Amino acid sequence: MTRRTFHRAPEGERRHDLIEATLDCIAEYGLEGATVRQIALKAGVTAGLIRHYFQSKEHILQEAYRVVIARLTEKAERVTGDPETRLYDFIVINLTEPVANSRSLSLWASFISRVSVDPALAAIHREGYLNFRDTLEALLADFLAARGADASPERCRQLAIAINGLLDGLWLESCLAGELFGESEIVGIALASIEALLGIRFTRR
Repeated sequence: MTRRTFHRAPEGERRHDLIEATLDCIAEYGLEGATVRQIALKAGVTAGLIRHYFQSKEHILQEAYRVVIARLTEKAERVTGDPETRLYDFIVINLTEPVANSRSLSLWASFISRVSVDPALAAIHREGYLNFRDTLEALLADFLAARGADASPERCRQLAIAINGLLDGLWLESCLAGELFGESEIVGIALASIEALLGIRFTRR
């Protein structure tokens, strides 16, 4: 097991380093195997230092899940350009590295198995899902309005739910068996499917 180099730094940076060590442990051993002792070994610190920053193992796992959710969405939420470019790039980002890779899948799978039985993790999951969907709704509203199509809130909400489900499924396929697909095939399928849902083609295709 590779140790991280833990150095003297401001409190925020120390917390960040400990969360990164936690994610490394979860990816390697799963949630149950990511004990405070293992996290301390990975970070190269004492278990006491971890307890100084986090009240319990549950607390550090919650903070780690927030980071996982944020990393699955933050890059896509920062897209820029005209309405089509922003929607197009949002789709591509969510189906390519670093959002779609084996480590992201391992971390997501470890946490998702606990979401249904852990109210704190469930709340974090719900918040992340709604933030993602709200971002997608806004992108769809701008894109549809720019094309002179129906951009009503209810239509954008329904489309966002459907497209989110589509992206989730293709993301799983890409992470689990990416070697079975040609280069950019998953992205192409996503774009074609979303075009069919919207009834509008992307000019960038």
